[in-house]
Amino acid sequence: MNVFITGSTGFLGGEVLVELSKRKEIDKIFCLVRAKAGEQAIERMKKIFDLHGDLLDQKKIIPIEGDLTQADLTDYLTKHPLLGNVNVIIHSAADTNFSPIYDEILEQINILGLEKILAWSTQLKNLQTFTYVGTATICGMDIKNRVVKENESPNENVKHLVKYTETKMRGEMMVRNYLPKEKILVVRPSIIMGDSRPVQPRSYVIMWALAAINLLRLVPINPDAELDIISVDYAAKAIVKLLFSKRKYSVYHISAGTAGSTSPRKATQAIEYYFPHRPEFEFVDRSLIREVKLWARKKLNGYSDLKNYPEHLTYWDNIFDDATDLRILMGGLEPYLDFIELGQTFDNSRLLEDTDLGQAEPAHEYMKRSAHFLDKIDIFAAALAP
Repeated sequence: MNVFITGSTGFLGGEVLVELSKRKEIDKIFCLVRAKAGEQAIERMKKIFDLHGDLLDQKKIIPIEGDLTQADLTDYLTKHPLLGNVNVIIHSAADTNFSPIYDEILEQINILGLEKILAWSTQLKNLQTFTYVGTATICGMDIKNRVVKENESPNENVKHLVKYTETKMRGEMMVRNYLPKEKILVVRPSIIMGDSRPVQPRSYVIMWALAAINLLRLVPINPDAELDIISVDYAAKAIVKLLFSKRKYSVYHISAGTAGSTSPRKATQAIEYYFPHRPEFEFVDRSLIREVKLWARKKLNGYSDLKNYPEHLTYWDNIFDDATDLRILMGGLEPYLDFIELGQTFDNSRLLEDTDLGQAEPAHEYMKRSAHFLDKIDIFAAALAP
């Protein structure tokens, strides 16, 4: 079997690549890699494997220099002498930014880039499976405080909190327009945060939001909202297991489900032990986010409920050299708070039925092994590009 994968240098794609490399059924893994100036594509591959001490077999892992924004990508892949016998495509690449300033880039990568890969895939005579890595959050913002099932999406009529989920929904629909159902595997991870192993996470994406909440300590969010979070290593293992399983379905949530969900309260309780010199976590009503922004502008009036937390306000005075830092932090964090408030969990019964992977470990358990990484995150840089 020969596999072609996009996004192999990314957070989830890197873990999927390493997991695939251990499968004896696979002959070659071709990785679409955007090589930076002065850097060879194989060097980027080495960084992926070196991070956790995995073996890079250069006879098996073959970088293909290319870019989803490349105008001639379809033609380039079609004519590439090594890619004629690809059996499996795993499309993991995506731009995941939540900020509206990246909307044009999201369209170029998540939609136009996918379309180029799909156009090439239709020309592969031996294609068995096209695996599209989507997201469970394509269900939109109208579903709140309940379990979401696979057959509820995609739904063109739902509203989205961010452009990212909207493009992933459209991408999933596009896959169905290009390929027959029997060749499609859609995997929809829930929120991926950190690594369940006591190792440095490949990326601090999403984990930065927990670091921001850990810094703030006074958080305008429902502490008991259900949160469906999984680790990146669980997500990668699930994708590979599904690829090699006898599947009854074409769409799977890769999620914690009701049995493995967490909440802001549970997550913060799991990490507070490691930061004893900070104030206790306090959760306040979501409406107070406006008051937090006013405090950052030094325009908070004397009657604000925020004044009921003098210890936290004094703490903020001490940790924020410039109130602008708090405004930046809240600007980046707010979309994550919006997602938390939805209280969504994602049914994982299909995944548990068709693989032997087992239930995901709750985030409030595995994050105890990663808490010491939280202070290594550049929170403000992440807030500017969440």
